[in-house]
Amino acid sequence: MISSMHNSSAWRRALVSLLLLGEVSASHMAPHARRQQQTTTASPTSTTTSPKVTAISDCHNHGATVFCMFGTAEYQILGQATATTPPPPAYTDCHSHGSDMFCVGPDGGDIEVAPEGSAHRSGEEVEGDQHHDHDHSHEEGDAASQGGVDCHFHAGVEHCVGAGQSEGSAVAGSCKRRHREYNIPLRIGFLFVVLATSSLGAAVPIFLTRILPANFSVIFVVLKQFGTGVIISTAFIHLFTHASLMFGNECLKNQIKFEGTTAAIVMGGLVISFFVDYACHRLAKSLEGTAASVKTSGDIVNVLILEAGIIFHSILIGLTLVVAGDSFFITLFIVILFHQMFEGIALGSRIALLQKHEPSSAVNVSPLLSVEPPPVEPKTAASNSDGGGSHGSSLPLTNSSSLKPISIWKKLLMAATFGITTPIGMAIGIGVLQNFNGNDPATLIAIGTLDAVSAGILLWVGIVEMWAHDWIAAGGELVDAGAALTACASVGLLAGMALMSFLGKWA
Repeated sequence: MISSMHNSSAWRRALVSLLLLGEVSASHMAPHARRQQQTTTASPTSTTTSPKVTAISDCHNHGATVFCMFGTAEYQILGQATATTPPPPAYTDCHSHGSDMFCVGPDGGDIEVAPEGSAHRSGEEVEGDQHHDHDHSHEEGDAASQGGVDCHFHAGVEHCVGAGQSEGSAVAGSCKRRHREYNIPLRIGFLFVVLATSSLGAAVPIFLTRILPANFSVIFVVLKQFGTGVIISTAFIHLFTHASLMFGNECLKNQIKFEGTTAAIVMGGLVISFFVDYACHRLAKSLEGTAASVKTSGDIVNVLILEAGIIFHSILIGLTLVVAGDSFFITLFIVILFHQMFEGIALGSRIALLQKHEPSSAVNVSPLLSVEPPPVEPKTAASNSDGGGSHGSSLPLTNSSSLKPISIWKKLLMAATFGITTPIGMAIGIGVLQNFNGNDPATLIAIGTLDAVSAGILLWVGIVEMWAHDWIAAGGELVDAGAALTACASVGLLAGMALMSFLGKWA
């Protein structure tokens, strides 16, 4: 009996010990299980909450810290201070070691990275975490692509498209003004560079007429046809295209409901140019009466119309150049330099050959200024006997009138007017730089309208008064030209079109 009771007490003590041991074990295991569950839920590499990070790009400095982008998320590069060294463009082959993330740098070594705002800094405490919460609002659009958003420029006006969206779509909020820092001294300095380049392009052909001998007249033929190609390409590739992009901008919010708005305004520019040209020809004919006087007056009017069309869009070019972001400014500036030089040559080559009609005795006219002969009129007996007068000029002479070049000072004044227009636009842009919003509806409509009107003007002058007049109209300089001159002129025409169209990729 006593033995039986002793054995029963021993079993009871053993059972109580086992129960106590189980409770202690459970109390130690539960926190571990909870921590494991929390770690699994909060893991940044979990495929159930976010896509797996394979590479990070668009790396940039903020102070001594490097940050890179994955989509819209930002990651800090730990353990690297590159305040004075540009960061690499990207880190690839991102992978995890436990709860830490590493990516492979350009040198092939592993670099630890962490999500922006993460409390984990490779086991180190980071004081003042708030200094990492920097503002990127001033950088939006400076990169070609950030976080799946493609921000680029059309004629200097920024346009942002989301990943997978079409060109007609806009990212929410992208119509608001984007704050960014502008390098003002650089823009002021480049204003004078553009002034010199534009003026030089327009003035050089004028001086060439005074120094080149007569047997180099083919150079002017090529320059004129090069200018014709430049004007036509400017109208189609630059102005018509840019006007279409302005009126098609999503920020107008369906304010422009007529799809043919751009073409209608271009057609309006054509009509205006035609009526001005026609009225001036009729006025010259009624006042002076001779075919030669009408022709010379018409030539002057055509050049003035051409210059008016160029001036309109040159001011816009200066404005849009200045307001472009710094990341795009240098590229656009280089393109604008060539653009203005080519347009200057196009305008200057026409200004250089302008003549005026005077009722006086026959005068000698430089052969360079007689590349484009006027309509044939009755000749004097002297001219019939020697094929062009005793001076050898190819211009026909009449008893009552003659042609002579316009004063070089008047020509240089016309060239200077073109030279200052783009710098004026740049000065206006600098003045409104801190308030300009290229995606404001009123701004888009104004720029689009002026671009379209300018396109219409240049199309009329370029196709009718320059291209057709020189090649197929009666008295055109290339109507009866030889094979060599025709080939040179064709090369000049196509080169002008090709080079100006190529520049349209950036401006």
